[in-house]
Amino acid sequence: MARPRTAHPTPAELEILKLLWERGPLTVREVLETLNEVGPTRAYTSVMSILNIMADKELLEREPVGRAFRYRAAAEQQSTLSGLVGDVWRRAFGGSASSLVAHLLEEASPTPEELAAIRETLKKYENTAGDQP
Repeated sequence: MARPRTAHPTPAELEILKLLWERGPLTVREVLETLNEVGPTRAYTSVMSILNIMADKELLEREPVGRAFRYRAAAEQQSTLSGLVGDVWRRAFGGSASSLVAHLLEEASPTPEELAAIRETLKKYENTAGDQP
């Protein structure tokens, strides 16, 4: 039985999206070459299949370039990541921001620099939260 397709990207799809957000539109061959530089060797047909599935899921847009296609992310990185985090926050943490943050801090073991950046983000949020209705 085939696995149902989800609206959210799988880990392999997210890896490709990150590549497209970083480098811009790419052909199958360009995606394959870049992925093979940084990870295990993948087959052309496997990468092409993933890109086609992502286009079907509307995660990617594609345009013909000669006999090939050039693929680009359909949504901005921030929008996609917000959807992923929001889904985990609601489903796994029952909508509790404090539980999500506590779990993340336990798992990530942030450096002192990262903790300082997190504190700064919280300060900024607190300062703008009072401005919202």
